[in-house]
Amino acid sequence: MLLELINRGNQRSVRTKKQILASLLIKGCNMAIGLLLVPLTIGYVNEEQYGIWLTLSSVVGWFTFFDFGLGNGLRNRLAEAMANGNKDLGRIYVSSAYAIITMISLAMLALFLAINPLLNWSRILNASPSLTQDLSLLAIIVVSFFSTTFVLKLVYMIFTADQQPSLSGFYNLVANLLSLLLIVVLIRTTTGSLVYLGIAVGLSPVLVLLFANIFSFSKNYQAYRPGLKYVRPGHFKELASLGIQFFIIQISATVMFSTDNMIITQILGPAAVTPYNIAYKYFGIATQVFSIICLPFWSAYTEAYVKKDTPWIQTTNRKLIKIWRLLLVGSLVLMLISRPFYQLWVPSVEVPVLLSILMMVYVIEVSWGGIYVTFLNGVSKVRLQLLLAVVSAALNIPLSILFAKTYGLGSAGVILATITCLFFGHLVSAVQYKKIITGKATGIWNR
Repeated sequence: MLLELINRGNQRSVRTKKQILASLLIKGCNMAIGLLLVPLTIGYVNEEQYGIWLTLSSVVGWFTFFDFGLGNGLRNRLAEAMANGNKDLGRIYVSSAYAIITMISLAMLALFLAINPLLNWSRILNASPSLTQDLSLLAIIVVSFFSTTFVLKLVYMIFTADQQPSLSGFYNLVANLLSLLLIVVLIRTTTGSLVYLGIAVGLSPVLVLLFANIFSFSKNYQAYRPGLKYVRPGHFKELASLGIQFFIIQISATVMFSTDNMIITQILGPAAVTPYNIAYKYFGIATQVFSIICLPFWSAYTEAYVKKDTPWIQTTNRKLIKIWRLLLVGSLVLMLISRPFYQLWVPSVEVPVLLSILMMVYVIEVSWGGIYVTFLNGVSKVRLQLLLAVVSAALNIPLSILFAKTYGLGSAGVILATITCLFFGHLVSAVQYKKIITGKATGIWNR
């Protein structure tokens, strides 16, 4: 019966359903590993050091968006080239993107190594002064590994452009398994060390991504293998014109999501980051499942829009809304069992009830908005989303401080600020989808 359901529909739908099923299975394994890593990591270091690690990782993660949106630009342009059967153009896009991202990565690493001696990481992370030297070394390790994965992760954009996002999930699974293995080795052979933790967690994705690039460009994606002779500066503009819009949206998203740990650290201390991230990871199960379902539709929407297959787009949207309703019910169930689950999972960490309730509201809202944002991203109609994202990002930090500190809501106030800032943008995205799909979008609604 399951096979019959998967194989029902046109070729695009069948391909998408297979990717969703594969991604769900892989993500389930990834989430299980992620849940296991939390208590293991806290046991290896301690709750405060784990909070420091989460905060530093999120700060370094901000630099992900300094690809200036070129990764997403590549995804859309390559998907369009694939839809039109133009492999030569696709190879030019891939080669040009790898060239630009490599230059950005090297410049970013060089700049960081130059200024790192001037940074007081203990003050930045509100940590003990005795950790200053270790944190400086840890920052170098994390940024160095990050700069490498920054380039190598472009292969994931090729997978998604080809509507094969489960391949990205598979390689992430292998990297997470390797990280788990290395942390178990650390627990058995060393005492708690943030530096060793940084090496273990940073080395795993580098090794796996290096293999993924070599294997993919030698086999299935040989036609798109990057090469210097295919780099075309003239095509930089095509990638950048769309990419820069994604970049601004990504920067705004960074402010919205990745500054939470820093705000909590500065207002409440590093230890308060841990329960916030515990709740985020727990309720994030629902968000991750829904993201897995939506992800294959990004490039599928690109293909359908290029081929003017509006009925398929409308049918897909209605199905995603039905799935979202199931997610809503699932989120309520997660809320009901959250207390005993926390006690079983991380008994040493106390997660406030209000924080759990607002985290549930957050995942429900983000998933609903994701239905429409995925479509808009896939068809490259992101100008309005860009403007709203900038406004939301500008409001998020002051609202977080207001709710968390002035109103005394603590870390729950931080997620409440995010919920408040996102709501209007998601509402507008739904309206824009309807205008585009009915052919009534004009002006900024169609850009």
